[in-house]
Amino acid sequence: MTPPRLWLVRHGETAWSRSGQHTSHTDLPLEPDGRIQAEAVGAVLDHGDFALVLASPRLRAVETATLCGWGGRLEVSDDLAEWDYGDYEGRTTDDIRTDQPGWTLWVDGVPGGETAADVGRRADRVIDRARSAGGDGLCFAHGHFLRVLAARWVGLPPIGGRLLALDPGAVSVLGWERDVPVIDRWNQQPPS
Repeated sequence: MTPPRLWLVRHGETAWSRSGQHTSHTDLPLEPDGRIQAEAVGAVLDHGDFALVLASPRLRAVETATLCGWGGRLEVSDDLAEWDYGDYEGRTTDDIRTDQPGWTLWVDGVPGGETAADVGRRADRVIDRARSAGGDGLCFAHGHFLRVLAARWVGLPPIGGRLLALDPGAVSVLGWERDVPVIDRWNQQPPS
């Protein structure tokens, strides 16, 4: 029997994902382009049979799931929320680097927010749940969180997510090669 895979969908574009502003708690809706991205993802997922469908509690993730056609099966999970950026919420990397040259989320973290280890613990809970769901899982969430989740899936530390770029509206699949967890597909943009 094939172990369950975990499909990942990064929410569609918001005003802040377009501008590069760090967005965790700020609850922004999808932009018109983000809605188009979500509908295109829905066509890719239309043939999926998922034992578990989870989303971050943030509007942008729930809206993406709903536009994809999975709103009726959706379970909201706080574990899928975006990395808490603390005092850097709403700021861009360039802006942060004016105060802290060379800053990177992965190494330097954020004052008043979560550490990479904190996010990794949440990702591990999602992985445990997905692997015991009895079939493939589907998660609608956020860029940094999903990058940590993928790193943890393959046994890397949470900061391993820094090696995985992930665009809004992208679909990824975490799977298996024999009994080894692998990244099967990454950062795929559905045709719109």
